[in-house]
Amino acid sequence: MAPSRHADALRAAQMYYLQDLTMDAIARELRTSRSTVSRLLSAARESGLVQVQIRNPLDTGPELEGMIRFRYGVDVHVVPVLETLNEAETLDRVAMQAARTIGPLVDSNAIIGVAWGSTLSAVSRHLTRKITHDSVVVQLNGAGNMHTTGITYASDIMRRFGSAYGARVEQFPVPAFFDHAATKTAMWNERSVQRILELQAKMSIAIFGVGSVNADYPSHVYAGGYLDEDDLNTLANSDVVGDVATVFFRGDGSSDGITLNERSTGPALAQLREVRRRICVVSGVSKINGLRGALAASLATDLILDEATARRLVDFEGLASRNG
Repeated sequence: MAPSRHADALRAAQMYYLQDLTMDAIARELRTSRSTVSRLLSAARESGLVQVQIRNPLDTGPELEGMIRFRYGVDVHVVPVLETLNEAETLDRVAMQAARTIGPLVDSNAIIGVAWGSTLSAVSRHLTRKITHDSVVVQLNGAGNMHTTGITYASDIMRRFGSAYGARVEQFPVPAFFDHAATKTAMWNERSVQRILELQAKMSIAIFGVGSVNADYPSHVYAGGYLDEDDLNTLANSDVVGDVATVFFRGDGSSDGITLNERSTGPALAQLREVRRRICVVSGVSKINGLRGALAASLATDLILDEATARRLVDFEGLASRNG
């Protein structure tokens, strides 16, 4: 919004939400029409000036959040979603809530690491605009494979994040996986690649989903031709349950000895754990094993997930029946 419209939207929102004035009264005070006031209030909501919270006394979300926070030591946002929705619809609801949650956490001078994937693609479509200064969005892992460069898919996600926060975008023009670990070692010595790696090492925020080969709504790394049958067999033999930014881990959070990680272009899990704020977005109960592995690996400081997955994560129904 232009500065003048931003000021009008803020003034209208304050009068409507804080002073309980009607739209007609606001229109008279601002010397404008009621329809203009309605548009200003809509702009205030869409830009993030106004965030609506609903407190439902029957909502189990707060109890679930408390249980997850206690068990896993993460800040949690549980998104209430009807169980009648399919996985794609659930993802869209979670993505919308995630976008609204992420916005207030992004400040100026931030280096924001973003992983590409189905979840982050959905989140990027719901981001609300927040102007920051001297911020950078950096791609966490390469996106190319033997079928596509992956540039269009990944760059669309990065571009949306950059546009939302007025940030410079730094893409990572390497494949998701190298064919040989030695090739990765050689590329990591190139100055153009080192520049991106240095930005990743200075990240203040990392935003990612959890990949899972068995998800009902397949993760892009598994559905997009990045892994062949031998790769999938290798992951199965290594008891892999999921990945973050194409770096794989087991159910207990360990990643040592997983050979595919030697060829992956995503940040090592140890490096990711050093980032001050790590926002994990997960949608769908079928990703529960990957989520548990990510939490066991201490990869997240903030977790945004749907209610059904939250219940499964802490066995909420089982606890309720035992307490009853």
